[in-house]
This record gives sequence, C-alpha cells and structure tokens, in this order.
Amino acid sequence: MPAPKGNRFWEARSSSGRKPIFANPDDFWNMAQEYFEWVEKNPLMDSELVKFQGEAKVVEVPKMRAMTISGLCLFLDISKDTLASYRKKKDFIAVITRIEEIIYTQKFTGASADLLNANIIARDLGLADKKEVKETSYSIEDIDKLAEILTEAGVDVNAIK
Repeated sequence: MPAPKGNRFWEARSSSGRKPIFANPDDFWNMAQEYFEWVEKNPLMDSELVKFQGEAKVVEVPKMRAMTISGLCLFLDISKDTLASYRKKKDFIAVITRIEEIIYTQKFTGASADLLNANIIARDLGLADKKEVKETSYSIEDIDKLAEILTEAGVDVNAIK
C-alpha cells in the first residue's frame, strides 16, 4: 500500500542520510593507527623447513603483511567510495594524504628489503616497467612499391621471399 497523498512523513526525520562514521579527522587518524598496529601485530605466517644437526622440522615463520587501502577500508568498515568522499572534505585531506603516504612507504620499503614481493608491490604502486610495443602494418600497395624500389636498386626481391 503506497503512502497517502500529501503525506509529510519525511519531516519526521531528524536528519537526512547516515551520520558520518568519523566526526573529525582525529577520529579517522586514531582508527587508521589501530589498523597500522593490527598489521604489525598480525604478520602473515609461512612454513619453512629447518634443518639443524641432522633433524628437520617445519617451523612457522612470520612474514610482513603489506598495508593496503583496501585493507584499511575493510578494517574501518567503509567502502573505497566512502574513503574518497572523506578525501574530498577539506578537514580530512591532510590526514588521508598522510595515511596514504604511510601505506605507500610501508609497501615500498618492505619490497626494497625483500620482505614483500617486489614485483607485486611495484605494480600496485605504479612503479612497474612499462614496455611500449609498436606494431606497424603495411598495405599490399606499400609492399609492392617497396619491391619496385628494391628491384630498381638492383636487389633481387625474389631471393628475399
């Protein structure tokens, strides 16, 4: 059943839209610091075979966990779109820029020290080598003209084929 015509139910709302999760940049910064601490306290675990005095055993070895914007968003229970909208707010620009720089630096230094996979991190940070492959195509007329020029120059084009 639709709402009755002329209703003014919308006036009963105290506000429109959801309240922001972070009232101010300090709240955002504090939660980001909790994420940074969580990443440090929760490394990824890898298994390695260790041999010592003829005995071999599998040992759990902690590995550096890379900080990510996606990981931060999951930790804060916000979407990347919500993060982008906070980034547009004048009061939050400095805090979010600092957070992004911390995440970038942690990944870069981790990859530089071989604590993280350098290839994956380089691609993520936009540092991967990009090779430009240029493909050139020629028409049949272009090839025929080239063959004519070579023949006039005394080159046996049939030997090239």
